[in-house]
Amino acid sequence: MSKVRATNRRSWMRRGLAAASGLALGASMVAFAAPANAAGCSVDYTVNSWGTGFTANVTITNLGSAINGWTLEWDFPGNQQVTNLWNGTYTQSGQHVSVSNAPYNASIPANGTVEFGFNGSYSGSNDIPSSFKLNGVTCDGSDDPDPEPSPSPSPSPSPTDPDEPGGPTNPPTNPGEKVDNPFEGAKLYVNPVWSAKAAAEPGGSAVANESTAVWLDRIGAIEGNDSPTTGSMGLRDHLEEAVRQSGGDPLTIQVVIYNLPGRDCAALASNGELGPDELDRYKSEYIDPIADIMWDFADYENLRIVAIIEIDSLPNLVTNVGGNGGTELCAYMKQNGGYVNGVGYALRKLGEIPNVYNYIDAAHHGWIGWDSNFGPSVDIFYEAANASGSTVDYVHGFISNTANYSATVEPYLDVNGTVNGQLIRQSKWVDWNQYVDELSFVQDLRQALIAKGFRSDIGMLIDTSRNGWGGPNRPTGPSSSTDLNTYVDESRIDRRIHPGNWCNQAGAGLGERPTVNPAPGVDAYVWVKPPGESDGASEEIPNDEGKGFDRMCDPTYQGNARNGNNPSGALPNAPISGHWFSAQFRELLANAYPPL
Repeated sequence: MSKVRATNRRSWMRRGLAAASGLALGASMVAFAAPANAAGCSVDYTVNSWGTGFTANVTITNLGSAINGWTLEWDFPGNQQVTNLWNGTYTQSGQHVSVSNAPYNASIPANGTVEFGFNGSYSGSNDIPSSFKLNGVTCDGSDDPDPEPSPSPSPSPSPTDPDEPGGPTNPPTNPGEKVDNPFEGAKLYVNPVWSAKAAAEPGGSAVANESTAVWLDRIGAIEGNDSPTTGSMGLRDHLEEAVRQSGGDPLTIQVVIYNLPGRDCAALASNGELGPDELDRYKSEYIDPIADIMWDFADYENLRIVAIIEIDSLPNLVTNVGGNGGTELCAYMKQNGGYVNGVGYALRKLGEIPNVYNYIDAAHHGWIGWDSNFGPSVDIFYEAANASGSTVDYVHGFISNTANYSATVEPYLDVNGTVNGQLIRQSKWVDWNQYVDELSFVQDLRQALIAKGFRSDIGMLIDTSRNGWGGPNRPTGPSSSTDLNTYVDESRIDRRIHPGNWCNQAGAGLGERPTVNPAPGVDAYVWVKPPGESDGASEEIPNDEGKGFDRMCDPTYQGNARNGNNPSGALPNAPISGHWFSAQFRELLANAYPPL
């Protein structure tokens, strides 16, 4: 039985629990008068409580003319005490709190927002404040400079969200209570779009009913746009289909959140539609609509939505900034904070939904397994988890090997072993990496993340969709060679030319089928990358999806610094990323391990 993770997440803005003071379900703001000629404002105050402590995230929206310098004031209704605050300075006297801007966020343009957060302690109940004042003006959510006074909130006539037509008529039961492992005791969603393509291939019916993730790789995919990746099904369509497939029993659906500004700064094949400075569009046109749709399914307590947050993003800020293999775009995305703040925003907006479980992409062992990359990656994961009003409480776990080919376990290689007096680690294949497979990597990464400050109950996922490496070239035991490199090459399951090769790898096979609780600390093996969907075009193909031509997808390419100047190992005749690649799917079937 899955244990319940009780995080007591509450939001004052949308679909929150009613406070003890009688704030109605679905109420968004408390209405009060504002003085004449004063700017209107609204405040979103969300609380995440545990024991006698809590974290609050506060967003101020300026509904009037631009402000230069601000102070927000409120009175706590109970025995709450601010203990530390970020993105501002504060004073507290009794129940009264005053927060002023930091030097870098003093200005709020018309219709603009500013965010800050704080940790606090409390005893008794942790009720939310009933009103806020910005520069002396009571925030009522109106831009009317002189509205009629309304000194107390009025209850909503029904639990339907008043500002979103078509919202759910039943609020979620026990919002904030999340099971420890969303895959345990649940069916897994079968994406009908992918399933139909798989079933149409020779032998594909053997896996057509496996669960694969839904990829939202651009704004148009949210509503469905007849794209080769999503077909005509948008996010709402998939969630409705998931409810149907559940039959009232627990069901888990995986959704890939993948559209950061300046996306995939080191891989042209998966560049996205948003420019490097379009973080605001990412928030308002991508994450916000996704969150709104997911909120509409928050009352389906048996539906568990696993959000895979922005693959191939944060690790790029560690490995591809400066030095050999660094790119100007990665350096710029690190400088402008687009990745860190975008991930933090997604974590907060989605994590506060009671049946959404966030898993952050953590690359794979062949990317950040070296000592020089491992620790800095943990640091940047922690930074992003606490950015844009997020906290580590919005992180349910991490996923490795997404859309990659690294073996889950290398049974015939001991990274700490020796051959003829030489360390396995010093072979050309391992190249002093601390790891040779994903399972050992994620188990150690989990402990490092917990030591950094993430929750002790985070779980790990491994994408096994294409890392089986079966077929006639799969080793059946360790090599007998006494030459170090020959021994490693003949013993390893992963048959790539180099572990840095990532595009449509020749010889790959389907890996472990989706499995729950396969190893300590691992929530599941999953198929996040739908087998048969290309990693990128093998030659330049014009498209309107923002996807470029990356030479790592060209089978004639002889490599670069990031793959040790080795051949790419890519299959020929590949379409652009996300499009169906029949030849690859058939090869994955033929080389599946365990065999079909």
